[in-house]
Amino acid sequence: MFSRAYFHGNETFMKCVIIANGDLEYTGDILRLIKNAGLIISADGGAGHLRALSIIPHVMIGDFDSINPEDKLFFKKKRVKMLGFSSRKDHTDTELCISWALENNATDITLLAVTGTRLDHTMANIFLLKKLAVQNIPARIINKNNEIHIVTGFLELKGQPGDILSVIPVTEKVTGITLKGLEYPLVNASMEMGSGLGISNSFKGTYACVSLEKGILIVTKSKD
Repeated sequence: MFSRAYFHGNETFMKCVIIANGDLEYTGDILRLIKNAGLIISADGGAGHLRALSIIPHVMIGDFDSINPEDKLFFKKKRVKMLGFSSRKDHTDTELCISWALENNATDITLLAVTGTRLDHTMANIFLLKKLAVQNIPARIINKNNEIHIVTGFLELKGQPGDILSVIPVTEKVTGITLKGLEYPLVNASMEMGSGLGISNSFKGTYACVSLEKGILIVTKSKD
């Protein structure tokens, strides 16, 4: 039986999940994450993942150059809204999905299947999180081994003791860095781009906090 989430009327908080065509492990947590979203968007070939999980998206967006024709026909028969774009476009399919989500009241965005063997696509998708961070839209990328955030101010993360947390400067200098709830805390520290100081810290309990005053950090919660 295929299921789908529905829009929640006048709610001011809307969780959105965008599924692309990269690597995705079909776990119970991933299934629950998608089903609990108020808005489900398929980015091009991400339709294959959703069909495998028996989930109907609210909308499919992209140039549809990587979608399996059988998947496209399947969802067309389900009367899923499809927004097609030329392959000669200035934005990636995932970027188009984010823009559409924001225009349709998404206030929290999770990107799935946006990492894989193409490092250029993976890096571009990670930096899409910056666009959301500067708008104060909570967002993250989740894959089999990582939860990835871009932080311009404050972030609180749930975890388990021993979970790995790394902070990586992606501006020339990041100042006022404070890390709490970790094995190696920091208070009002500075890091320059290329520094390995923030790599492979770990949770002491079930919560960790990252804050900074100026600059941008990539924050990853990881497992080997």
